[in-house]
Amino acid sequence: MPDAIRSEFEVLDERFRRCGGDQWIQVLHTGCRWVEGPTWFPAGRYLLFSDIPNDRILRWDETTGAVGVFREPAGYANGHTRDGQGRLVSCEQGNRRVTRTEHDGTVTVLADRYDGRRFNSPNDVVVHPDGAVWFTDPDYGIASDYEGHRADSEIGACHVYRIDPVDGSVRVVADDFDRPNGLAFSPDWSSLYVVDTPRKHVRRFAVGDGGRLSGGDVFGTCDAGSYDGVRLDTEGRLWAAAHDGVHCFADDGTLIGKLRIPEIVSNLTFGGPRRNHLYLTASSSVYALRVTVNGAR
Repeated sequence: MPDAIRSEFEVLDERFRRCGGDQWIQVLHTGCRWVEGPTWFPAGRYLLFSDIPNDRILRWDETTGAVGVFREPAGYANGHTRDGQGRLVSCEQGNRRVTRTEHDGTVTVLADRYDGRRFNSPNDVVVHPDGAVWFTDPDYGIASDYEGHRADSEIGACHVYRIDPVDGSVRVVADDFDRPNGLAFSPDWSSLYVVDTPRKHVRRFAVGDGGRLSGGDVFGTCDAGSYDGVRLDTEGRLWAAAHDGVHCFADDGTLIGKLRIPEIVSNLTFGGPRRNHLYLTASSSVYALRVTVNGAR
């Protein structure tokens, strides 16, 4: 694969004309089996991402361009995020748990069971400013030995969960999904967007006191495969990983544009000092470009 590919921003609504970026998209790394979970660490100026079937987390260094192994084995880790203290929070599909990597490198298990039963295979995760950890738990990691360990579901369903920041208790916050996947908060933290991949749509919930969700109407439907990871920018636009690239929705749910990518995009994140570097994990490769929007904090 070349070191860069030409970018293609497809305008579907005039509101997308303000969204653009580099004419060339960098290929930061390629040769993986299935990449996921890009997470930017501004203090170290590096990007972590998962190569799930190869059971490893890789690290790309912005200052040198080098890619190395951050952790191997990695519990078939999928999605990651940073918490308020800059620590890595990970969904380990193979170990069926959510963990936090402390600053000294030790790993703390945040949750591995609900009501005494093991999770299916935690997939993607976000952290609220109050310290609560929200994550999705589809069954991809137990469906086969490709990106986890084949097993029967102990819970018997796929839910969205919240880990309480005070006592560490785990609560189901949404239980009407087929296979919940990517999730993200709005810039003001008042809404939570959650992808249901088999149903090819993303839903929007209102976040109330104590993390109670209400609403949950369909916000947008995918016209190219299915949605996976999602992120929002500071203007409330939602960017969703799809089979033909990244889809951009206005706050009213209108699909206003696409960024075309030659591989199936699994996830994305904003990074850089102004959060205007867009990092994409897609099939076997990791891409990056500077854009004219800024990612929400």
